[in-house]
Amino acid sequence: MRRPVGIVALLALLAVLVTACGKDAAPAEIAPTGSVSPGAGLAPVPIAGTDHTVNLPAGWTADVYARVPKARFLLVLPDGALLVSRPDAGQVVRVPAGGGHPTTFLSSLDRPHDMVLATVGGRQWIYVAAVDRVVRYPYVADAATAGEPEVVVDGLPDESLPELGGKYGHVLKNIALDGDTLYVSIASTCNACASDTRSDPIRGAIYRWDATGHNAGKALVARGIRNAEGLAIAPGTHDLWVVVNNRDNIIDPATGRKDTAYVDNHPPEEFIKIRQGGFYGWPFCNPNPDGGLRDMPYQRDHELNRDGSAADCATATPVDVGIQAHSAPLGLTFVPDLGAVVALHGSWNRSQPTGYKVINFPWVDGRPGDQHDLATGFLGAEAPWARPVDVARLADGALLVSDDYGGTVFRFTPPPSG
Repeated sequence: MRRPVGIVALLALLAVLVTACGKDAAPAEIAPTGSVSPGAGLAPVPIAGTDHTVNLPAGWTADVYARVPKARFLLVLPDGALLVSRPDAGQVVRVPAGGGHPTTFLSSLDRPHDMVLATVGGRQWIYVAAVDRVVRYPYVADAATAGEPEVVVDGLPDESLPELGGKYGHVLKNIALDGDTLYVSIASTCNACASDTRSDPIRGAIYRWDATGHNAGKALVARGIRNAEGLAIAPGTHDLWVVVNNRDNIIDPATGRKDTAYVDNHPPEEFIKIRQGGFYGWPFCNPNPDGGLRDMPYQRDHELNRDGSAADCATATPVDVGIQAHSAPLGLTFVPDLGAVVALHGSWNRSQPTGYKVINFPWVDGRPGDQHDLATGFLGAEAPWARPVDVARLADGALLVSDDYGGTVFRFTPPPSG
């Protein structure tokens, strides 16, 4: 629960509201359910070791935990060390407990991305997703490098497929584990294309495998999910939740044109609970946020499903809650007292930039409540200086946030409890 808003936070909120009334207004965003004001309850906090400032809940502090070029996904180990993926370098690096200089933990995989620590078969394993496979390594406390790998899944689609001609738009893989079940997001190769829906495996989909075997137990779980990067099991449940990067440059079905005002806000990004057999629309049906980011109806895609013959949008699985279009949600982490925490990487083609922050959804009766801003200020007056990717929680309650633009892992520490 957030602490009472102090005078500094009130002044910060006043500044936001004043700016929003002037010619340099903050990016227009569809108000989330509950109309949470941007910056409400946040105060400017200098980041120790930098010349930058972020906005955090009152009483929080900020500093640099590690410098890691193009830092992507994070995994905190029981011994306190932090693993950080660097797919562009083909590495996972290890940051010692407490922060500091990273060293190479493994460099034997093709673009390693997401990582999960799980107890399977009575032993702890580090699962790592590369572009064409998922590999696991036995967890050994204080180990400086990874041990002997075991391949759990291989043959995952990448740009080497003959029909792709060396191009795969969302080739990086993301994973989650629930007991002996391994979930893998196989994202789309394109912005919007029907060919991914006919491939084997289907792309723009979530699959599952047995976490203990080698290509064992493969099954399609859900489809119509353009690019799910954040996968996480809700605590105390077996429910898989994902955040989804939705499509770009959509045609307004009312005009038949790519109108900037329409493209800026359609379709929303998605935060969804994965239902077995679910179909979440892409690329034939798009959730429409005009009436709010919950209970959104689907519209036929003007390019790929204008007459409804490609998919019946009335039967598409409802989106639990939307996020402002083009925010680019990446990491999803469940955190005590905060609920679901999501890193928004930020837009690349919106007329007014959006995202570039960390948000949270308090967890209410097993589903996401209203969206709140948790960390903002990464977007400067002319350009971003950081782009959040993933969030991890340390044992002391501090949050680590990776930034693949500035090459930093930030530590945001809440005030002492009690």
